[in-house]
Amino acid sequence: MPSIYGLKPKFQSLLRPLSNGLARAGVTANIVTIGAMLLSFATGLAIFHLRSMRVLLLLPAALFLRMALNAIDGMLAREHNQKSALGAILNELGDVFSDAALYLPLAIFLPFDAELMVLIVLFAVISEMTGVVAVQIGASRRYEGPMGKSDRAFVFGALGLLLGMQLPIFRVVIPVQWIVLALLLVTIVNRTRGALREIRGRTS
Repeated sequence: MPSIYGLKPKFQSLLRPLSNGLARAGVTANIVTIGAMLLSFATGLAIFHLRSMRVLLLLPAALFLRMALNAIDGMLAREHNQKSALGAILNELGDVFSDAALYLPLAIFLPFDAELMVLIVLFAVISEMTGVVAVQIGASRRYEGPMGKSDRAFVFGALGLLLGMQLPIFRVVIPVQWIVLALLLVTIVNRTRGALREIRGRTS
């Protein structure tokens, strides 16, 4: 199913000069991965402690910067011979920790349903784990949508922007949460099917 993840190659092309410059400066993929995670934790802590609608304006900025850093660490690893076992672990753990750090604090804001927010983070983790488990059965890492990491960033970045600007969208927040949760379930199914289809294709 369609996902914003499909735009990643074009996004990477825009960032490639920066990635090449960082490589020449000696910056490693692992440093960038850790930087993205620290950014997510700092933003989440700011949202949790300040508890102001205005502080939600940090969310779209942090999510966009995190996506850029994620794209850059991938390019550094692939295009500058920086792949490592530690890097793979940091990359996967960094994604789920960052999601939790950025999205769980939203549960304290009145427009959001706290229980739904916790479920969204839980199923986001399960969806990423499903993509990783595919590797264990001999398939490739699965990134199917429709609610992958980039899609979640778009949805919650947009909500953060609109709420931070104090626009009257309170009534749509909980329905959007339900839609995100439903699409996460579809994403888990799609990634499972994609992995199994890939395995069957190799054995047929």
